[in-house]
Amino acid sequence: MNQSPIESRENENGPKYLRIYAELLRWISTLQYRTGDKLPSESELVKEFGASRPTVARALAQLESEGLVERRAGSGTYVTRNAHQRSRTFGLLIPELGITEIFEPICQGISQGRIGSHHDLLWGPLFEPTAPKEVQAERLCEYYLKKNLSGIFFAPLELSDGMDEVNHRIVQAFDAAKIPIVLLDRDINEYPTRSKYDLVGIDNRRAGFVVTKHLIDSGAERIAFYARPKSAPTVTQRILGYREALAGLREGYVEYGDPTDVTSVRRLLKRFRPDAIVCANDITAARLMATLGELDIKIPSQIKITGMDDAKYASLLQVPLTTIHQPCIELGVIAMLAMLDRVAHPEMLARDFLVDFHLVVRKSSGSGE
Repeated sequence: MNQSPIESRENENGPKYLRIYAELLRWISTLQYRTGDKLPSESELVKEFGASRPTVARALAQLESEGLVERRAGSGTYVTRNAHQRSRTFGLLIPELGITEIFEPICQGISQGRIGSHHDLLWGPLFEPTAPKEVQAERLCEYYLKKNLSGIFFAPLELSDGMDEVNHRIVQAFDAAKIPIVLLDRDINEYPTRSKYDLVGIDNRRAGFVVTKHLIDSGAERIAFYARPKSAPTVTQRILGYREALAGLREGYVEYGDPTDVTSVRRLLKRFRPDAIVCANDITAARLMATLGELDIKIPSQIKITGMDDAKYASLLQVPLTTIHQPCIELGVIAMLAMLDRVAHPEMLARDFLVDFHLVVRKSSGSGE
């Protein structure tokens, strides 16, 4: 066999078994292996990909769960007729695409997960560009319901009065059409309740803990948490992690407001007199930093600031932002894997796919770049 592209792509995103799965699926979809052909043995694949036997076995099990191969005891793994007959189309319903920065790379990851002719990804048209995002979301839902989709990737709405009602109407419509749903980044239910849908994201509670612990270790004594009203359930989880980091060590204070509103920011400063603020996300942090600048408050000498997400601009702010880095490309790849598994096993209980994150320390917390 020729050297696998996987071996030469050391920086490829995603777990190794998923990359092996993708390469095997490419072999099948390009007719390198046709219906009835026997795939290389596990031992041969171990040598081909430089992987462990359990990793190779997991990749083969994923192909088998989708009905693309048949594993015969004592004989080997064979390509099934389904492998060259089935084609699936998945839709993206992300109302905040282009607004919330994490969703663009997540979509790139989802796109990377579609292999050959088996998986097509449908990006719906923009209806009524000036209409509220709630209207846009429901119109896009109606559009997708006419497309005979195999599944839908949905990032629920946030930061609006009607978000809960719209989110539930959308999932109910797809449920009625028996279209599987994988949620991106956030649930439709407020934490700690949970919906019945698979969810791909990070452990937001632990993220809140990690970034707050960093501020404590940096010497902060009065650490506040700042978020916009009607934020996604992920923010509730981050607040819980923030409170857990402070427990028994520091007093906590949570404020909801508009970070561009000087009055709201003054209220936070007057009520709590913080020397550090954990922001719910990077956009909140960036806007708060600008408002603090208008109030002639120096960062980080007077107030340390942190965000969440590690948006592209986080390192480009006047004071580079300490934040939690979300591996968005990998989140997208895992989302596609979750969808394929859900399609193959619709009876499974809902699952959380939590991809690891890491803290990026920059000047806004008093250290770093």
